Amino acid sequence: MTSIDDVMIEITPQVLLKAYACGIFPMAESAEDNALYWIEPERRGILPLDRAHVPHRLARTIRQGGFEVRIDTDFDAVIDGCAAPRAGRRSTWINGRIRSLYTNLFALGHCHTVEVWSGGELIGGLYGVHLGRAFFGESMFSRARDASKIALVYLIARLKYGGFVLLDTQFLTEHLASFGAIEVGRAEFQRLLEDALYCPGNGNVEGGAAGGRGGRGGRGFFGGAGAGAGAAAAAAAGAAAAGAGAAGGASAAGAAGAAGAAGAAGAAAFWSLPAGATGSEVLQLVSQTSNTGCSTA
Repeated sequence: MTSIDDVMIEITPQVLLKAYACGIFPMAESAEDNALYWIEPERRGILPLDRAHVPHRLARTIRQGGFEVRIDTDFDAVIDGCAAPRAGRRSTWINGRIRSLYTNLFALGHCHTVEVWSGGELIGGLYGVHLGRAFFGESMFSRARDASKIALVYLIARLKYGGFVLLDTQFLTEHLASFGAIEVGRAEFQRLLEDALYCPGNGNVEGGAAGGRGGRGGRGFFGGAGAGAGAAAAAAAGAAAAGAGAAGGASAAGAAGAAGAAGAAGAAAFWSLPAGATGSEVLQLVSQTSNTGCSTA
């Protein structure tokens, strides 16, 4: 198992985005372990947006309402909820470095939350990374029945409305399969990722997806514990880091400004679904064919 620390990479938000563009992502063994590991599963979970399915009982709950869905209003509370102990899981893979990195991505507009509120309280939600026309689901939580599932349905509707083409769930679970998620091999995922990062007219959004190769991991969007990593995946991330550094003799402030501008444009695409969309409108969006528009981040 090769940690990020083993290859002496300084992880910045820009390096993290390069890693996502290569099809790899970081995780920690536990909240107490400060090391991070690069992960690239041999079999990748995805939720094809054109095949998304909402279970009947959940659809009834969404039509009935009684909750409010907000976007990007309380990232700290969402990541706190995702990191909290839950039944069958005492520890979390969200350590201090993960919190810091994704908080910075959120500030740059590349990380988003879908939050479910009721009676002024946050009862569930999810967060993930937005790059080009791809959304990489990271984690979700629920403090009330169906809250995280509602967040997922609203995420799918938002992605379809914004012209996204890839929802990466990292690993496949029985829960995700009930919404239409499937597994694909590494080569197929890379093909889908390259398509999601390329927009006709805009070209390659974030440097392509010719990623490294790692071992199999054990954590994914809504997933549990466990980890795996490969030295080649770490090397790919190292190359991404070198590329990020070479991209500028420019100052760090300039790089952050460029990433911030791209993130702001991408956030606009993620936000394109009107905030007041009703449950019935959201369900109708989920059942429709995706748009073909392009995001610019």
